[in-house]
Amino acid sequence: MPLTPPTHASVRSSVRSSAELNERIRGLWLRAGGRLTPEQRREYEQLVTEWAAAVRAEMVRAA
Repeated sequence: MPLTPPTHASVRSSVRSSAELNERIRGLWLRAGGRLTPEQRREYEQLVTEWAAAVRAEMVRAA
């Protein structure tokens, strides 16, 4: 079964670099003290999804 990329608007139109998103993810974990609330978990999942899309886009541009 082929995997299809997420279609969330923030993922499709990500203008943030993977490095910026990585910093946001790290900051979220630091602020949370290693334990995410349900709201923080949703933010984390969104950031990780956006980060993965940014990494893919950067790899395509580099190729």
